[in-house]
Amino acid sequence: MDTSHLVEHAGAAGSFFASIFVVATLSMRTMIPLRVFAILTNIILIATAVPTHNYATLILHSVLLPVNTYRLHQMLQLVRNVKKSVSSDLSMDWLRPFTTERKFAAGEVLFYKGEKADSMFYIVSGRFRLVESGIELSVGAIVGEFGMLSPSNTRTQTLECVDKGTVLSVTYDQVEQLYVQNPAFGFYLLRLFSARLFQNISTLEQRL
Repeated sequence: MDTSHLVEHAGAAGSFFASIFVVATLSMRTMIPLRVFAILTNIILIATAVPTHNYATLILHSVLLPVNTYRLHQMLQLVRNVKKSVSSDLSMDWLRPFTTERKFAAGEVLFYKGEKADSMFYIVSGRFRLVESGIELSVGAIVGEFGMLSPSNTRTQTLECVDKGTVLSVTYDQVEQLYVQNPAFGFYLLRLFSARLFQNISTLEQRL
């Protein structure tokens, strides 16, 4: 069999397997298996583009391969960080890459009880107080997450800045997107929220 026939068969085989992977990716409902199949598709199309001298395909998937690999690593790392947080100190540091920084002066109100909730906050500096319960929140605390779990998506308390500080905000839409990409993230996030709720209840009981 001459070289031209080898190239032709390589191209046909590559296209066949790539088609299988493309169909498989369309059936995936979550992001991690989708990224895995996308990576396999990239590798196969790169391998078949070389002998067929299909440079457009070669360049395209040479670019997509590291992108898909990075995104897969990012999602796996996110789940590991949330899982670790649940089993250790309930830290929310893993949330930082998805947030927007906001600064508040003493006396400013971040949100009022009963208003519509669309985001939660991670405290970077300063002190903040939940007015109705009197609970003070300092660096490392997260607040506003229960509005996402509330059926009406409303604030359950008013949050006031006591000492000027900085918070990182993340919208509920962003959190929902992360959940859709990987349900494991949602599971550990729910456990984390529950643990923080029990922690707040314990603080209130001690004060009473």
